[in-house]
Amino acid sequence: MISTALVAGFLAGFFGIGGGIITVPMFYYIFQALNIESSFIMHLAIGTSFSIIVPTAVMSVFTHYKHGAVDFSIVRSYGFFVVIGVAIGTVISANLHTKLLVLFFSIALYFFALNIFFIKEKKEIKKKFTLFSKIILGLLSGFVSSLMGIGGAIMNVPVLKHLGFSINNAIGTAAAIGFLIALSGALGFFISGTYLNANLPLSIGFINIPAFLIIVPITTFMAKIGANMMHKIDKNIVNRLFGFFLLIVATKFLYNYFNF
Repeated sequence: MISTALVAGFLAGFFGIGGGIITVPMFYYIFQALNIESSFIMHLAIGTSFSIIVPTAVMSVFTHYKHGAVDFSIVRSYGFFVVIGVAIGTVISANLHTKLLVLFFSIALYFFALNIFFIKEKKEIKKKFTLFSKIILGLLSGFVSSLMGIGGAIMNVPVLKHLGFSINNAIGTAAAIGFLIALSGALGFFISGTYLNANLPLSIGFINIPAFLIIVPITTFMAKIGANMMHKIDKNIVNRLFGFFLLIVATKFLYNYFNF
């Protein structure tokens, strides 16, 4: 848990992600080894991941904000639809088979990664973010994030880049949106776990308390380091690093699809 927290926290700050890409699989294997009720393992892994992303995202956003890299107008308008997407995904996640969604998500990430590679850093020329685009992309981002236990930056950073944001501002703004996703997701999985009367050991709803207490202090500390480091590196290098990161994540999801 400690070694995973070090990596997840640093990446959370550097790339504006929540860290769920790393923590959800780790929690899944740990809870499986502890013989947690198999029908609730993934719910517990995702719920716990969301709870950890909340304080981690706060530190990440605060650090990016000090560098002037958070556009709160986008967070307020676009984030509203993202939260609705999270709520929808949380409600139906218990009955939804995610295999096809995993395949779609993997293909989308490959597309976003290639998009990142081909969009060079230049002066910010903001494109209009229409209400229709906010609704569709916001609902999709929130819905997918709620099923995967992630902060949504792997979708939202490419979206914001496409709209003309620099990589720094795209990452900082995506981190703030990730906070909204995590807070909504954590509340949703807490409520659903309580409603289903899961009664999992050392947990409230679908949130494991020992995991939260061990991981959070480390991830919040590492998120600040990662965010500060991102703003010291050339933007084109950050671009390429984020593109490679997306390719790795996409390949992981594709592997998961074929091993479902």
